[in-house]
Amino acid sequence: MTNPNPAPCDHVVFTDFDGVEGILVDLNTKKYYQLNETAMMIWKGLEKGLPSNVIAAKIAESYDITSEDALQNIEKAIKEFETYKLIGK
Repeated sequence: MTNPNPAPCDHVVFTDFDGVEGILVDLNTKKYYQLNETAMMIWKGLEKGLPSNVIAAKIAESYDITSEDALQNIEKAIKEFETYKLIGK
């Protein structure tokens, strides 16, 4: 993982729609990104400052997958968030 303690940037606004999907809006670029339920769990965990292994445990419990698989999904999502400059240190 590129950044061990990623956190959402101040210029990004998150909206949760019924816990099933969510939207991130980058106020700097005026672009929005749709999140599925798993990506929302990751985003919410980052907002709370939770380490990846804690987020992975919650995802593994919710979706009946291994923590290792959940951690791989988290690392992939974090790389995408970093690519779009939605998270930082």
